[in-house]
Amino acid sequence: MTKFEYAPAPESSAIVDIKSSYGLFVDGTFVDPVDGTSFKSVNPATEEVLADVAEAGAADVNRAVAAARTAYENTWSTMSGRDRGKYLFRIARLIQERSRELAVLESIDNGKPIRESRDVDVPLVASFFFYYAGWADKLQYAGAGPAPRPYGVAAQVIPWNFPLLMLSWKIAPALAAGNTVVLKPAETTPLTALLFAEICQQADLPPGVVNIITGAGDTGRMLVEHDDVDKVAFTGSTDVGKAIARSVAGTSKKATLELGGKAANVVFEDAALDQAVEGVVNGIFFNQGHVCCAGSRLLVQESVYDEVLDRLKRRVGTLRLGDPLDKNTDVGAINSAEQLARIRELSDVGETEGAERWSPACELPDRGYWFPPTLFTGVSQAHRIAREEIFGPVLSVLTFRTPAEAVEKANNTPYGLSAGVWTEKGSRILWMSQQLRAGVVWANTFNKFDPASPFGGYKESGYGREGGRHGLLSYLNTEEK
Repeated sequence: MTKFEYAPAPESSAIVDIKSSYGLFVDGTFVDPVDGTSFKSVNPATEEVLADVAEAGAADVNRAVAAARTAYENTWSTMSGRDRGKYLFRIARLIQERSRELAVLESIDNGKPIRESRDVDVPLVASFFFYYAGWADKLQYAGAGPAPRPYGVAAQVIPWNFPLLMLSWKIAPALAAGNTVVLKPAETTPLTALLFAEICQQADLPPGVVNIITGAGDTGRMLVEHDDVDKVAFTGSTDVGKAIARSVAGTSKKATLELGGKAANVVFEDAALDQAVEGVVNGIFFNQGHVCCAGSRLLVQESVYDEVLDRLKRRVGTLRLGDPLDKNTDVGAINSAEQLARIRELSDVGETEGAERWSPACELPDRGYWFPPTLFTGVSQAHRIAREEIFGPVLSVLTFRTPAEAVEKANNTPYGLSAGVWTEKGSRILWMSQQLRAGVVWANTFNKFDPASPFGGYKESGYGREGGRHGLLSYLNTEEK
């Protein structure tokens, strides 16, 4: 078979003006941290230092929350929903106008392929702001009672896998409902959040409505534990989510947690196999597997196991790994050295436990954080690679005989965020969707999102929903005054 070589097609980074240093965005302006500390943001594909970013301490958290409180009481909560919606529409249009700049910066700071940030992330970001802009003057129809009201100040902490998209999932519904926001992006991917702060300035958003403070885990902890925060929203690891749940227990704070996952992609013998293989590849190798709902477990009916595995290996062998700014790239860089170490550790454990490891011939760049697309066969449910979230481009393959066995294996996990079902039988899809303990069940597709559709999980995948009307309800208070 002829092996086609692709000429590089790099996106220009010239459209992005990365500053040498960034401050905190508080009360509508960029300010230096009180204690003057900072950390470095690194390009994971090259290990190049991109910028020095301010690290918020306790005094900075205090002034950000105070700015959000003042804006809430004096400006945002007293503004009509119609006028709030105008600001959200304005932000959405500015995101569209600056979409290329945002996409390039996301790929540089995060390591994800430009095709994904350009064609998936940024368009979804704009659509979430458009969607919730439309809700801003219709809150009485959201199902939260005749007179819903905002909570007040929302503390929001987001992860590094979808920095800009997670920002939109958090900020858009919070503002539409009338809350003000203090958001902390992940320390490895702060730059698009800080560019979004510039967009807030460009949109003339009232000062203090959105505040963005950067830092590591201690900054996030101080934010969610702050006494003047009314609502906490977190997306990230289950361990941190548990700590946040403990910190808000016994307080008046409301919380939503979107945590880890170990999704199963279930392929039945009657499925359109080429379509299923494409969905499986998208499910685990999209964004290097840095996806909470990644289909990291493949369950294949025994009668088609050999055929599916052959097709899967052939398809994975065509994936192109390399420069995230190259438009040909399918698999980009792992986000950090720490995450790469965890992926390597769990992959080595998989071999130690007896699973068979396979990766296509793949030349890894000399610099940066890279891991090849990897399959494990001969996996049992007791293996760590079948139970723990790897959060990387690693797929565990298991088999089943009957639909009941498929359900038992798919549900045999502490997580419950998502699942995929591949079959031509509509009745089986309906039955499986009722049996699977997952917040989202995709049928003959995977990783499809829409701002009108709620997203969230069961068990250790967290509680609460984001997106759709349900995501708006998370920011509306229906309790009597």
